[in-house]
Amino acid sequence: MASYQIDQRGGHYDDLRAGAITSVLANIHRDRERQPDPFTNLDFIPWNEHHRAAHDAEPVLLDDPEAQSRLIDQMMFPKRQ
Repeated sequence: MASYQIDQRGGHYDDLRAGAITSVLANIHRDRERQPDPFTNLDFIPWNEHHRAAHDAEPVLLDDPEAQSRLIDQMMFPKRQ
C-alpha cells in the first residue's frame, strides 16, 4: 500500500487480485435478499478511490443515547435481535 501511494503502480494490481478472491468468497456466502447486488473486488479495497467516495457519508447521531446504543448494536451485530 505504501509503495502504491508513492509511485501509483505495483501493489495496486496485487490488491485487485486479492479483492477478486475476497469478492468471490463473499458472493458465495451472500444473503441475496439482504444484499441483492453482488460484491466487486473494489468493495474489499478500502484505500481505493471508488471505495472512499462511496463511503464519505455523515455519521448518524440520534438525540436519545439508548436509541444510539441500539443502532450501534444492530449495525455491528445484525443477526442478534
